[in-house]
Amino acid sequence: MIGVASDGYVHDRRAIEALRSGVPNNDAVRALGCAQPEIEQAFRGQLMAAADGVAANSQAPGILVSGDFGSGKSHLLEYLMHVALEQRFVCSKVIISKETPLHDPAKLYRSAIRAAVVPDRKGSALTEVASSLNFSSEPYADFYRWVNQPDVGLNSRFPATVFLYECESQKDPEVRDRIISFWSGDPLGVAPLRAWLRSRGEAGSYRLEGVTAWELALQRFRFASRLMVAAGYRGWALLVDEVELIGRYSFKQRARSYAELGRWAGKLQGEAYPGLATVFAITSDFSENVVYGRNDLEVIPGKLRASGVDADHLLASQAERGMRLIDDRRKPSQFLRLSAPEPATVDHTRSRIRELYESAYGWPTPHPSSDERLTSTVMRQYVRRWINEWDLRRLYRDYEPHMIVGEFEMDYSEDRDLDVPMEDDAGERAVD
Repeated sequence: MIGVASDGYVHDRRAIEALRSGVPNNDAVRALGCAQPEIEQAFRGQLMAAADGVAANSQAPGILVSGDFGSGKSHLLEYLMHVALEQRFVCSKVIISKETPLHDPAKLYRSAIRAAVVPDRKGSALTEVASSLNFSSEPYADFYRWVNQPDVGLNSRFPATVFLYECESQKDPEVRDRIISFWSGDPLGVAPLRAWLRSRGEAGSYRLEGVTAWELALQRFRFASRLMVAAGYRGWALLVDEVELIGRYSFKQRARSYAELGRWAGKLQGEAYPGLATVFAITSDFSENVVYGRNDLEVIPGKLRASGVDADHLLASQAERGMRLIDDRRKPSQFLRLSAPEPATVDHTRSRIRELYESAYGWPTPHPSSDERLTSTVMRQYVRRWINEWDLRRLYRDYEPHMIVGEFEMDYSEDRDLDVPMEDDAGERAVD
């Protein structure tokens, strides 16, 4: 019983610390759940469409979740991650940042793989996935046929490494690990690949043609989701937070980011990523401040088309598709808003957090002294006010706290520090 109590104390303390810092974790989400039934239902439907889309070679439409700063977008994504794992999806939660820009598929892919969690497994995601492959199963046979079809748009490195992994999975762990590293986003030169194939009498079976880093990254997304299905999982859920950072990018990076948003939402013509389910979280004022306020909807396509470069013409069309997904005025079906907390939800949340706080600190936690409703609909303000008051009362028994709430304004001005080059910025470097 002592161990059980200790475990409960640790989980409750972790939950309170996460809520205090505003960064939700597994313990906080498990304790509080989620009060966004419409979005949860849409996500469950998306997971079903993603699983069904593998056989149909179609991509499930992406979801864009909009909410104010502190309204619970990150908490929602953490909750959706639990839903995805329960549905036997491999799941990645990624935060857009300088190191993980939305406009660079190679960096996004590596971040997604590093963050990936496999249901009921603890190790590195693709290592766990690959170790779950049953080479005599029908799902693997379907995958092997697919990866070897010339019209699926994959570089021959993928069928070559699948062949080699199957051959070496029980023989040479170094070869196996280097192949998994390649699938995870690391480079793999032609020379070792040819040597391994030669040792198997397959030296001339695969062309191992050149490919740009940008193209290879997109192919890895397509390959990895299929690999996960072959290993017995239903697909791959990609949850992307803080998408509003693209408002601070330079002109060309914003254009590329809008295009990538359209890609992962399934809006680009002629492209599909079967088995992939995507959710993006963005601030609710982004559309008015950037898409319309900065006039991106007109300026970006106009400038790109005026360049006279074919690649810019294509980017203009793709960026438009991504911006339409964000367009708060048109309210596309894939655009979902977080609902404001109802009074009953606020009361239930306060009661549950009070229980957690009392368990975490062994302190008889009182009701908040000032229980009037805040004018804001942001749940974080309620939570921080409660926890701050309890902290002060616990540490300074006679102190009467008074809370002052200030509004947070997003900064969408361009930041040159975020203007980092893509790994394949000009599409000229070939991976060999």
